[in-house]
Amino acid sequence: MFETKKIEGDKSAFYKELNTQLRYLLEGEDDYIANLANAASLLDVHLERINWAGFYLWRDEQLILGPFIGRPACVRIPLGKGVCGTAAQRLETLIVPDVHQFPGHIACDVASRSEIVVPIVVDGRLIGVLDIDAPVVERFDEGDRAGLEEFVAVLNQQTDWSKM
Repeated sequence: MFETKKIEGDKSAFYKELNTQLRYLLEGEDDYIANLANAASLLDVHLERINWAGFYLWRDEQLILGPFIGRPACVRIPLGKGVCGTAAQRLETLIVPDVHQFPGHIACDVASRSEIVVPIVVDGRLIGVLDIDAPVVERFDEGDRAGLEEFVAVLNQQTDWSKM
């Protein structure tokens, strides 16, 4: 049985330990649903001041809701719409300090105030996005970007996306 331990330290040390825990959690498992579900749970356990953590998967020319932790969410997001669709279209991480200032923001949970979205890309192909929302403005910064991009890299190393 995998057991999480409390992570302390500065942001860099925090993400180093979080990503180590993700490696151990996913060790020996390559199923994408199982890995995404456990990854969302790990984020929920360790990230403070968030209200949603999960994944949208690229299927049928749109992002479709995948494993997540939080309130019910939008099921389908077109490419280029909202923060998730924009990050997916650009294939780059987006940090939005205040979602109410983001043109075309999709409000799945009115309590969300800031957001970070990290695209999941393998061999230049969009797989989906990691989406994390927070109920406070300016929750995410460049330290979160670096740590969560590494989190997605670990996820990619451990996951067989060919079965998606």
